[in-house]
Amino acid sequence: MSRIKLSAELVEAAVLGGCVLGGGGGGSMEEGRKIAMLAVNLSSPELIDVEDLDENALLINVSAVGAPSAKDAYAEPIYYLRAIELVQKIEGIKIDGIISNEAGGLATVNGWLQAAMMGVPVVDAPSNGRAHPTGIMGAMGLHKIKEYKSIQAAVGGKKEKLTFTEVVVTGSLEKVATLIRAAAVQAGGFVAVARNPISCRYAKENAALGAVKQAINLGKEMIKAKEKGPKAVIEAVCNYLKGELIATGSIENVYLESIGGFDVGKVILEKDYEITFWNEYMTLEKKGERLATFPDLIMTLNADTGMPVTSAEIKAGQKIAVIKTKKENLILGAGMRDPNLFKACEEAVGKKIIDYVF
Repeated sequence: MSRIKLSAELVEAAVLGGCVLGGGGGGSMEEGRKIAMLAVNLSSPELIDVEDLDENALLINVSAVGAPSAKDAYAEPIYYLRAIELVQKIEGIKIDGIISNEAGGLATVNGWLQAAMMGVPVVDAPSNGRAHPTGIMGAMGLHKIKEYKSIQAAVGGKKEKLTFTEVVVTGSLEKVATLIRAAAVQAGGFVAVARNPISCRYAKENAALGAVKQAINLGKEMIKAKEKGPKAVIEAVCNYLKGELIATGSIENVYLESIGGFDVGKVILEKDYEITFWNEYMTLEKKGERLATFPDLIMTLNADTGMPVTSAEIKAGQKIAVIKTKKENLILGAGMRDPNLFKACEEAVGKKIIDYVF
């Protein structure tokens, strides 16, 4: 058991480490810093372990859903709280703690502001310790419970552009996740989401316990290495995650489309290397040979600074370092243990994934 006061000093570490663990997705560091700094300046929310609460205490999952590259994506900080209020009102429940959906520059710190405003803790039991593309992957296996009814609220968009969208949806996890993604499209590409209240007991068995601290500790190692230069930062990432540097070079081409609320495409690094992505990096190949497959972590870092670069930010001409680490070195939730959930990844990027993972 541990209790950590979330402070301004921890924001940069959480955002940096979280962005690396996003594996190309998980939101922008810029948005993450903004939201997290608002939280720690408003109050001092605590990061606690799931064991610090009663096993019947209710946790709510918070997420950001959309295509990271969408130009009209917009969410005010208050939207994150509003989404939780909608779920509580519809269900008639009181939330005891907040859990994030995944890792990422935004995702790792998503929940800090809501916790600060509600006076509840952030619980170190996110759905997943890396980022993933679909909502059902972040449902911690709830889709396997036949009688489970999902409830999700989404808020996003600009009122002046008539894209403001606020919805509450209930039903099967698959149908609800599809409707929330559609809401993100209608809102201009992005919505703040609150969803699927669960007990601490369920989180203990299905969440990625300790993944927030993993992100913070990785970020601390990166900050410590910064004064020695970009190579030291990249080396620190590889050492902490027991990973390896695969290649360093210039990006030749980036192919990107926004389809159905997702970013999908591929990155070509000096002809030899190809990385496909569906928000997150899915596959890494060298001349057709598979080197890594989601949920292995594939990540791009700016070779001149050592700082992480997401799939939405990567551009032709950038000098990039590509790193990878095996899924066994990550903290993964129950959503990463169901082969059926990976079929959509295969369809999106046109590559075999299941055969390499299971």
